[in-house]
Amino acid sequence: MRDRELEVYQLFDAGARARTAALVTEEVIAEHAANPTGPHGDVLQRVLRHLRRAPLPGKYVVVATRPWREYRIGVFSGVRGEAPAVLDDGPYGTEAEAMHAVFLRRVAELRSESGPVAR
Repeated sequence: MRDRELEVYQLFDAGARARTAALVTEEVIAEHAANPTGPHGDVLQRVLRHLRRAPLPGKYVVVATRPWREYRIGVFSGVRGEAPAVLDDGPYGTEAEAMHAVFLRRVAELRSESGPVAR
């Protein structure tokens, strides 16, 4: 990408992060907690769509440390063939609990990254 293209992308991305962060309310978080796998309302779908477009390195994933009994959060390195690093978070008793914990982490990061759009 040329430098100008990168600048435009960064402006677009900053605006998208800020708009998405503004959509996250206690109701949206409660909707996700009630049913992390869906179906989801329009606002939650928009938030999830934004969160899912993140690049693979540093992205959170649910890891079954003891299948059907214990789940933890992992982080992708972005290196092909390398297993996700498992965090000390958890353990979670169900996959749904772990999925919601990942959602909360992503929302916290989204909120911390979203400031006014730089121009």
